[in-house]
Amino acid sequence: MESGGLGSVSYECMRCGTSVTIEELSSLPEIKCICGFRVFRKARQPVVKQIKAI
Repeated sequence: MESGGLGSVSYECMRCGTSVTIEELSSLPEIKCICGFRVFRKARQPVVKQIKAI
């Protein structure tokens, strides 16, 4: 997963876990994974934000 920029949003397949970017999904004629599954979830950033408690 790339960091920074608006075009670095990546999604992963709910069945097989294959990671794809939004550019790859928009270039395909239909939104479907290589395994044939059509459900994706937005991949989370690996860095967790920490804030101070008040």
